[in-house]
Amino acid sequence: MNLKTALLELGTELPENLFYNIQKYKEHLFAWNRVHNLTGAKDEKTIDEFIYDSIYPITFLPKVKNLLDIGTGAGFPGLILAMGLPQTEVTLVEPLAKRASFLQFIKADLGLANVKVVQKRVEEMPHEIFELVTSRAVTETDMLLKLSENFRDENSKLLFYKGERVYDEVPSDLKYKIIKTQNRHYLLIGENI
Repeated sequence: MNLKTALLELGTELPENLFYNIQKYKEHLFAWNRVHNLTGAKDEKTIDEFIYDSIYPITFLPKVKNLLDIGTGAGFPGLILAMGLPQTEVTLVEPLAKRASFLQFIKADLGLANVKVVQKRVEEMPHEIFELVTSRAVTETDMLLKLSENFRDENSKLLFYKGERVYDEVPSDLKYKIIKTQNRHYLLIGENI
């Protein structure tokens, strides 16, 4: 996959500095990953797939003022979404010090003024309402719904990056939509979606 071509083919407006930021992010990720093992993805092809996977939802998400990403890890999806949505205030929650330090470094190096890094477990964060809560590869849907309770209201949307098992995880009383791509199932939850 040529990442730049794939992103341009999304057919949505992307920030002017997105490709520069992604390139710098990848350079830093490979350097840090050799020392700190931030992610199991070690090759450029896999990282490019993670980046594409992270940013794809900007093609269908409503505009939001702020978002919370639970368990950001090495930056997927929250940090990548922050690069693609510069008008959105993005809070990245990551409990592991080495990953939170990396996210803070990227924020500073790329001048991402819309990013806030919180080194805590999401359960330890103070109550605050976000318009969108995201998470990728953290836990099952039921647990994510529980973890996000203090950070959403009836107008908030939830976007969980899932695999094929998503259909087994969705409670029947939930208002949701599943957006499928070749490698990902995006579970979008909320009223009026």
